[in-house]
Amino acid sequence: MKQFMWLVLFLLINFSALGIGSWLMNSGPTSNWYLSLNKAPWTPPGWVFGVAWTTIMVCFSIYLSYLVNIKVSNTFWMLFIIQFVLNVSWNFIFFNQHAIGFALIVIILLTVLVGYYTFNFLSDMKLKSLLIAPYFVWLLIATSLNAYSYLKN
Repeated sequence: MKQFMWLVLFLLINFSALGIGSWLMNSGPTSNWYLSLNKAPWTPPGWVFGVAWTTIMVCFSIYLSYLVNIKVSNTFWMLFIIQFVLNVSWNFIFFNQHAIGFALIVIILLTVLVGYYTFNFLSDMKLKSLLIAPYFVWLLIATSLNAYSYLKN
């Protein structure tokens, strides 16, 4: 029962992050600014982002619901809050403020943090570590997309 309660909490928080991030990016991917950007040739179609982030947040929530039972501490919550802030703020910085370089720094920090989750807790989480893999892989792709936009615009 405790496991289920953690899962519900993390699903609520993580999907709230997606909602807040969407709200903060304003018209984001449909804005004239974004549409006129020189984007990477490997930029996926728009629908992929919704599918990816839904999958990522479900998997990440399951991952966290297990990890919190193993590593509950102030450090756990601090890392989670930092991840939340970086994830949500990237949308605002990139899409709303058009600060591509600063957004690149934010997404690199987020990628490093999720990489820390991925590799630091591997021995504790074992096979369950695969649940965070979609987040980490997606951030590597997203970082490359952001870097391309930064370098080519």
